[in-house]
Amino acid sequence: MKCIALIPARIGATRFPRKLLANIKGKSVIRRTYESTLQTGLFDQVIVVSDSDEIIAEIQSCGGHAVKSMAEFESGTDRIAEVVKGLDGDIFVNVQGDEPFVQKQPLASLLQLFEEDPTVQVASLVQVLEHSDFIKDPNFVKVALDKRNNALFFSRSVIPYPRNSELPITYYEHIGVYAFTKDALLNFTNWPMTPLESAEKIECLRFLENGVSIRMAVAHYMGVEIDTPEDITRAEELMEIKGWL
Repeated sequence: MKCIALIPARIGATRFPRKLLANIKGKSVIRRTYESTLQTGLFDQVIVVSDSDEIIAEIQSCGGHAVKSMAEFESGTDRIAEVVKGLDGDIFVNVQGDEPFVQKQPLASLLQLFEEDPTVQVASLVQVLEHSDFIKDPNFVKVALDKRNNALFFSRSVIPYPRNSELPITYYEHIGVYAFTKDALLNFTNWPMTPLESAEKIECLRFLENGVSIRMAVAHYMGVEIDTPEDITRAEELMEIKGWL
């Protein structure tokens, strides 16, 4: 099974402009994401896809592979699909550029979903979310799962809502790492943006609204997604705790 990782890297960001070039202990966010993905050893290729010459130069400066996206896109998935059209592979993994602490075990479990069940077309990752402030924070996308770990819904709101306050509830945060078959990825780009996707600004809802299931794997680590300047501090604190360089 030939697996290729693609990292969409847009220079603009509403909450934190130019965040992918922000510094985390001596390296940019995008460089840490690229190097972490490469170091897993799971992929035949790792490619950064960006609209920014600065980001491309940043990756090339450390010997990495980066290509320029040729058009404006609504989502990172649309951006990588442009490149995937010309690539030969079985599974394509979309690693978000703002996930600097990508680990091997979660990505391996993600790829394993396709080996275990050939009907899987799209898969992604979740992690347990325990901090009450994060559960309420719309920057943390929550996921409700069925008994087979298929996603029922993604939302920036609290799901499930704790109407029964006596019942213990496990909350899951969506980690922005997806894996697709080539057909599923190219189908995504041919569909228009869907109503729930537009409302929540969560691109994977486009799959659910078009009847495509998303199988989720539970990752047992708490990473830091870089969405705000405060997340840089959280990332550096995590590095101190973990002893990461």
